[in-house]
Amino acid sequence: MIVAFGTYDAARHPRIGVLVAGLRAHGREVVELDRPLGFSTAERVRMLRQPWRLPLLALRLLVCWAGLARDAVALRARRATPDAVLVGYLGHFDVLLARVLYPRTTIVLDHLVFAADTAVDRGARGLRVRLLGLLDRAATGAADVVLVDTAEHLAMLREPGKGVVVPVGAPDAWFAAGESDAAAPAPRDGEPLRVVFFGLYTPLQGAPVIGEALSLAAAAGTELDVTMAGTGQDLAATRAAAGPAARITWQDWVEPDALPAIVAAHHVCLGIFSATPKGLRVVPNKVFQGLAAGRVVVTSDSAPQRRALGEHLELVPAADPAALAARLAELARPERYAAAAARARAGRDAVRPAAVVGPLLERLAAPADARDGHA
Repeated sequence: MIVAFGTYDAARHPRIGVLVAGLRAHGREVVELDRPLGFSTAERVRMLRQPWRLPLLALRLLVCWAGLARDAVALRARRATPDAVLVGYLGHFDVLLARVLYPRTTIVLDHLVFAADTAVDRGARGLRVRLLGLLDRAATGAADVVLVDTAEHLAMLREPGKGVVVPVGAPDAWFAAGESDAAAPAPRDGEPLRVVFFGLYTPLQGAPVIGEALSLAAAAGTELDVTMAGTGQDLAATRAAAGPAARITWQDWVEPDALPAIVAAHHVCLGIFSATPKGLRVVPNKVFQGLAAGRVVVTSDSAPQRRALGEHLELVPAADPAALAARLAELARPERYAAAAARARAGRDAVRPAAVVGPLLERLAAPADARDGHA
């Protein structure tokens, strides 16, 4: 038995759902002890950057932890000690509680986000970043196994031997959306190429690059019908870069359960395009989700994206709006789109939950000293 543990919200942050589904697909029993904290990623980061908001976080966290402790005691009374405890994404604090409640059990932390690295990417500096770095160290130090999503993030761990690279993957709902009747067929001659981007407009996403590329594409006469969903710190710059000529629908956000169908109704899903240090270290959720939905995915030609899924993606140089505009113009040609779509569909199985959890299963099957990073 594996316990999935924490204050995670699988609807907002689907990574934990992918891991749980993947483990279950391999026949592992997973019991979820989950008390969602109720804050989005942006809200958590804002609290960490604005210390006067921390009491609210602490109060909510204590209430959730009290519930988790009761749940753990009740489960222990009914069942044997679990083989492992998997602490869900954004579990920097939860892993400390898991260590107390399960002192002799293998603790697996899904450390998809380094708090200090994320804060730097969003403009924080100085003492706050140092404090968040200490939080990262405390969280990874409390775990026996630390899951990261790329080799670049593995190299950032103080104890790389604890680390396991587990790709992000995509939930089953995205695959279902790609196979539904609502999924967009290939574009025909004279039909605009439908393009979608969704995100929090953080610097690593490079959304202003998208905006400029859309302006260039419109000036060149490329027929695009674009949906830009989300809000965040780079939204104003992105809208300014896009200008008035491009045909764009701007949406503040889309409910998570509606997002797969919306993406599947487009031809192309856009990934990330920045050349920031963090942008060059990640393979974002939207790349996995776009492939799962059967869409052509255009994203930056970074080392981790090329390594993970390069043969299935449309890769363009990072921070190069002209290159992105040119690639969209190519994909607007039906024959070029058909070839890209075939490559994208061939990559769907690689992002399924059952596929991405393979490295985690291997680590859990290893002897205890190897699991603890002492092999």
